[in-house]
Amino acid sequence: MENFSKETKAGSLHGSYDAKFKDVADAFIENFETRNEVGANVAITLEGKTVVDIWGGRKEPGGAAWEKDTVSIVFSCTKGATALCAHMLADRGKLDLDAKVADYWPEYAKNGKEETTVSMMLDHSAGQPHLRTKLKDGAYYDYDYMVKLLEEEEPFWKPGVRNGYHGVTFAWTVGEIVHRAAGKRMGRFFADEVAKPLGLDFHIGTPEEVEKRIAPMIFAEPDPAAMNSKFTQALMSDPASPAHLFLLNGGNANFNSREAHAAEIGSANGITNGRGLAGMYQPLANGGGKLVGKDTLARMGRVAMGTHEDATLLIPTRFALGYMKSMDNRKLKNEPNSSCIMGDAAFGHVGMGGSLGFADPEARMSFGYNMNRMGSGILLNDRGQALVDAAYRSLGYRSNASGVWAM
Repeated sequence: MENFSKETKAGSLHGSYDAKFKDVADAFIENFETRNEVGANVAITLEGKTVVDIWGGRKEPGGAAWEKDTVSIVFSCTKGATALCAHMLADRGKLDLDAKVADYWPEYAKNGKEETTVSMMLDHSAGQPHLRTKLKDGAYYDYDYMVKLLEEEEPFWKPGVRNGYHGVTFAWTVGEIVHRAAGKRMGRFFADEVAKPLGLDFHIGTPEEVEKRIAPMIFAEPDPAAMNSKFTQALMSDPASPAHLFLLNGGNANFNSREAHAAEIGSANGITNGRGLAGMYQPLANGGGKLVGKDTLARMGRVAMGTHEDATLLIPTRFALGYMKSMDNRKLKNEPNSSCIMGDAAFGHVGMGGSLGFADPEARMSFGYNMNRMGSGILLNDRGQALVDAAYRSLGYRSNASGVWAM
């Protein structure tokens, strides 16, 4: 590993990397020099060993330095942690992914949701992309309140017939399944069974003592290039659409508040850094480790649901059970930043604004990236994709005609 230090207009960068991954370090620098990065961390493991861990910039523009132990909200990257809990329980025989939700959570099985299966919760086909009920202020911080609303809600479509990204409700659809099967809440299960054993600085329900290390998120400015996207048009014109409800019926949640950090929102408020994301996926890139067996691992990375038009995001999407697969939407008109291009075997999750964590069992690589200045668009922006591209190039992969990285 080579020590890394660089001064940029946004602040100092530090860390280390294997010489083979110099392209990743160069892309990280380029993000600060030309792509307006403010603060970030990228970490990569290969065959179980750390080969990149570099960080830097500032926690806020012109503010304190982004330190090695700085963390931030990684938004929907949290879904990868929640899904992992479900798969671990399945691996242990405590959760059947093909069973009906009613077998574990009987209160859910009403108002058209009686035939919903656990796997539908994970692949975003359960028909609960959001709630039509106007949410009270602070709704996302009240776990039991959200669970009760989802029990009463009628699905937006017959469960299983199509998928639509469950952008926030995943926290309680999958989270409550984990709760029922494990006998403890998902945040506690993740802390006890994943974060602590792996030594991860990764929290879903963040303790008070971590608060001083959290970099506040800098929210993305509107992107004129996306104003004509199907998602934006639905958001602005159709109050009944999943797109509108997903972003505008949120109970005035403030994700930079202590209340949001302390809550358990297993779809959206995980707090960690690139190192924590790469660390969580490291066992999954190398046979499953002590987390899951090989059969479970194979199912985790297999496409479970693909569509030409996701009912929420209104772009083509591909999901495994709880994870995103490589999605190449670069040729779509009026849809900037709506791709996430990884290896074909890779599975993981993007977070709103551009964070990312994934495992690639074929390459035996895990990847994690977090930042505080959010980008626009639905999936990755140019900063995160540049780092992913550099990682695969470092391994000798090439981007193929199918829009995935391959040997």
